[in-house]
Amino acid sequence: MVRVNQSISEILDVARAQLHRLGPHETLAAQAAGAIVVDIRPSEQRQQHGEIPGAIVIDRNVLEWRLDPQSPTRLPFVREDGYGLHIIVVCQQGYASSLAAASLQEIGLHRATDLAGGFEAWQVAGLPIVKIN
Repeated sequence: MVRVNQSISEILDVARAQLHRLGPHETLAAQAAGAIVVDIRPSEQRQQHGEIPGAIVIDRNVLEWRLDPQSPTRLPFVREDGYGLHIIVVCQQGYASSLAAASLQEIGLHRATDLAGGFEAWQVAGLPIVKIN
């Protein structure tokens, strides 16, 4: 249910309350165990800061359509019964990714979450980064 006059901070708090957010090292371990890391940052940010190795880049404006198991435009690795996919959304600082992960949960991807602190937290943790051109 949408409440009128909610601040973005309130909306973010509601979104995060339904997520089990992961830190950088937890994200790395989950990725090694088969979780799908999805980078929703714009190309400019990815070019400037780099990418997480193995992350799949999906523009934020098409994220739900590419990952919804019932969508005709879903990505090939998303099966029609793929609601159990473990998806970890990444943005630059961990704000947009929380909203995106909550949106994925709303379409039934109950294991969707995000990287707390975003790509910046990954970088500060000293984890691998791929520079792109």
